[in-house]
Amino acid sequence: MSFLSTSKRSLTPNDTQRSKSKLLTALTTGTSIVAIGALSMTAPILANAKTVQPSSANYSFTVEDKYKGTATRTLSQSGNTWKYNVNARVAGVASAAQSSTFTINGNNVVPTQAQTTYKLLGLGRTHKLNFDPSAKKVASTYKGKTTTMNMAQQAFDDLSLEVQIRQDLLNGKFSGNYYMAKKDKIEKTPFKKSGNTKVTVPAGTFDTVRVDRIHDDNSRSTSFWLAPSLDYLPVKVTQVNDGKKMDLELTKVN
Repeated sequence: MSFLSTSKRSLTPNDTQRSKSKLLTALTTGTSIVAIGALSMTAPILANAKTVQPSSANYSFTVEDKYKGTATRTLSQSGNTWKYNVNARVAGVASAAQSSTFTINGNNVVPTQAQTTYKLLGLGRTHKLNFDPSAKKVASTYKGKTTTMNMAQQAFDDLSLEVQIRQDLLNGKFSGNYYMAKKDKIEKTPFKKSGNTKVTVPAGTFDTVRVDRIHDDNSRSTSFWLAPSLDYLPVKVTQVNDGKKMDLELTKVN
């Protein structure tokens, strides 16, 4: 089955572009917590803050109930440098790779670099972010163009945002007021906690905290189920965008 079309007609450039946008967005947003995070640039460091532990986990995901793929998420530490890698693929059709490098000072996650690369049938794009916390700036490079943005508040990429929200939950500091660096702007991205519930996924049954992203558009919804027993690692993610649904579930903790 092709990602681009289920019919036998010839594809136009617009058909291809629309398919890339929907399906590769699902790949990248489906394999990360997408837009969670952020404290003030001057937030105090907690002397005895708890810290997430290095981990590796496997996931399965479904897009529109017909495109099935797998993903691996690996969080590693070397000294005070942390790296988070996510790789997702639908065999023979599409792939996405994300990486984020950051430090953790007390409770505060401070990103330094991030990169997202996606490919569909051999064609793809790469988006890079370079953070300069001391200058309170972040440089975004996409399609050969670099845009430098001011950070009035600490901004994050997708993966460092995920780690920040997990840090906040570990230390009782969840605020719901977060910021994410996009391709050409820094965007406020609010979240809310929506209660506790048990969730059963292929990896087992977990007590979880549900966190929902607050969207301006009622046609969109994004929900995450985070397991305290796994340092609030996501065990399930559900996203609806323009009527297209994506489900992500934990299959194994390595």
